[in-house]
Amino acid sequence: MRPPLRVATPDEWVEEAIRRWPELVADHANCEKKAASTALALMFAYPEDRALVAKLSKLAREELRHFEQVDKLMQAHAVPYLRRKPGRYASALREAVRTHEPYRKLDLLLCGALIEARSCERFSLLSSRSAGGSLPTDIVALYEGLQASEARHCELYLKLAEAHVNAHPECERQKSWSVRLEELATLEADLATSTDAEFRFHSGLPQG
Repeated sequence: MRPPLRVATPDEWVEEAIRRWPELVADHANCEKKAASTALALMFAYPEDRALVAKLSKLAREELRHFEQVDKLMQAHAVPYLRRKPGRYASALREAVRTHEPYRKLDLLLCGALIEARSCERFSLLSSRSAGGSLPTDIVALYEGLQASEARHCELYLKLAEAHVNAHPECERQKSWSVRLEELATLEADLATSTDAEFRFHSGLPQG
């Protein structure tokens, strides 16, 4: 399947992330917990979809293992936890999700794919830009290892979305799901590249 991202992360975000890497890692830990909770929420919302439940159960466990890896690095580097409210990126994507079925489920799966794709891209950028020691070597090694997982998670969400559309032809009749993905990807691109008041793993350009 074609990667869903429409634009690349700006260099300014990468530079800020490397400069503020302890804050980046702390927010990354929160992202891994949120990724696991998102998978669990979908399992609770759609228990009748046995294929979805089985696949997202495995994904949730993997996300929690990733959290444990990040937590270990935080302890090694004495990085404190950050308590934060949901950021602009996730909140805006959530607000774009339609409220009625079967379209709500489709949008949730497509948003999941976009978030995983952006994570994959940023892990790749951070690890490739840090070959000269800009980030601690153990963090670079983790980010290199996580790229394949995030790409796989993105593909899983897209396949689940396609299966949902196949089971609900009205989604395709109302609007091609590829068109809906394009709409959400356009929103995601703006959130990932426009000026953002906060610095997060999924934030846009840092202010100032």
